[in-house]
Amino acid sequence: MSTPLRSGPEASGSSLPDLGRVPPAAEQVALTVVVPLYDEEETVERLYASLTEVLEGLGGTYEIVVVDDGSTDGTHAALVRLAAGDRRLKVIQFRRNFGQTAAMAAGFEHARGRVIVPIDGDLQNDPADIPRLLEKIEEGYDVVSGWRVERHDSFLRRFPSRVANWLIGRVTGVRLHDYGCTLKAYRADVLKETRLYGEQHRFLPALAQQMGARITELPVAHHPRRHGRSKYGLGRTYKVILDLLTLKFLSDYSTKPIYIFGGTGFVLCFGGVVAGAYTLYERFANGVFVH
Repeated sequence: MSTPLRSGPEASGSSLPDLGRVPPAAEQVALTVVVPLYDEEETVERLYASLTEVLEGLGGTYEIVVVDDGSTDGTHAALVRLAAGDRRLKVIQFRRNFGQTAAMAAGFEHARGRVIVPIDGDLQNDPADIPRLLEKIEEGYDVVSGWRVERHDSFLRRFPSRVANWLIGRVTGVRLHDYGCTLKAYRADVLKETRLYGEQHRFLPALAQQMGARITELPVAHHPRRHGRSKYGLGRTYKVILDLLTLKFLSDYSTKPIYIFGGTGFVLCFGGVVAGAYTLYERFANGVFVH
């Protein structure tokens, strides 16, 4: 059954549309897989088949929440056909492209699983790695981050990613090899308390660590993209830097803003006093009129 998303007024890419009714906890299942999609018509059926094969093998209750992020091809029509035959497949549709963070946030909001696993919809992540992520969750971890040890991407994607991983680790103190890997496993209570802005989905492990979550990482498979084209570009690096600054500010000063605003005000006030004293000195000591 397809679950359309009611979109709110058009806004900037960092704003989220209205997410509609969020399922109550009484309808909880063991696992939710969240899949953000944008113009992936050629991969939808193969992805669905791969996911259901793996999830059926787990033996527990599950659901697949697919968020169509304003696709302009036949992605949504393909999803509706699949959902008509599988009640565990939920389809959320955005009226326009809001970006991956908004799509993932919508999927998290509608997820009923005690564990939530996001995965890319381009078949570069391998659903076969999901059971291994869940084993780590069973060991007591709250977040298990996938690490694409052997990435099948171009140098222009891999190099900025390495720089970003190093920078995020330095700033947040949570050192992971691959923040950009979508394939991760989270305990639901960690995600439900997290609000995402901009492109901050990649910082989820760092946000979870602020709440005391136990985090580990696990090597996962990564396949070459066979259909469509990558939606990522060098321009995203600039957004990552800005979002990292936002994250640092919120983590350090969200509960004590007086530390930064009060400190800034003190410095400016002190500078004003010094400038005023110098002006008076020039006036009375040297007879210089400062206008």
